[in-house]
Amino acid sequence: MSKIFLQESYLLLFTNGLTFYLQAVESYVHPSFRVQRNKLNKTPREVFTEEHEGLVRDGEKWMKDTAQSYTFVAALIITVVFAVAFTVPGGNNNSGIPNFSQERPFIIFIASDALALFSSTTSLLMFLGILTSRYSEEDFLMALPNKLMFGLVTMFFSIASMIVAFGATVYLFLSRPWKWVIFPISPLRCVPVTLFGLLQFPLLLEIYLSTYRSSTLQPSEE
Repeated sequence: MSKIFLQESYLLLFTNGLTFYLQAVESYVHPSFRVQRNKLNKTPREVFTEEHEGLVRDGEKWMKDTAQSYTFVAALIITVVFAVAFTVPGGNNNSGIPNFSQERPFIIFIASDALALFSSTTSLLMFLGILTSRYSEEDFLMALPNKLMFGLVTMFFSIASMIVAFGATVYLFLSRPWKWVIFPISPLRCVPVTLFGLLQFPLLLEIYLSTYRSSTLQPSEE
């Protein structure tokens, strides 16, 4: 399944590279040639668009499927961290103040939960921006790759922050009665974050290199 995912992701990267290539070629060609028409009364841009229409359509399909999957994950994280913010560990006293408000782990819990909420919301907005994009050739140049990269990075931070909030809650409840339980649980907290990073980093790296390394095709301004 991972091979299929990478093969489909190359549709976006290849479309991105073709668009860079077209703009680089246009920058070297005399302006009069850009609007010159062939025997079929088509400009070079129109020929390019028709020749790669299927590639753009496949790239759009992959991008929408990917964004929909990440949107579901981001929405799930938002639901969890938002609900947790109003059910603080340890409950509240008669004045409505959390019982663990003076504890350092509780401060870490609140800060990490807020960071998880903000980053997951940002990630959700990025993926929604992908779903509502026009999917023109120019969108594959910078807009779509940047939204996907920013969405992946913010989702990574949201997952990491959620795990930190969970760890702080576990410490609050177990630090006194069963302190020894914290030691085997602590390394396990890193597993989800590490897996997400290892699984998504190749895609993130490929998109970054395809988006910004291709800019070397552009002629330097003199």
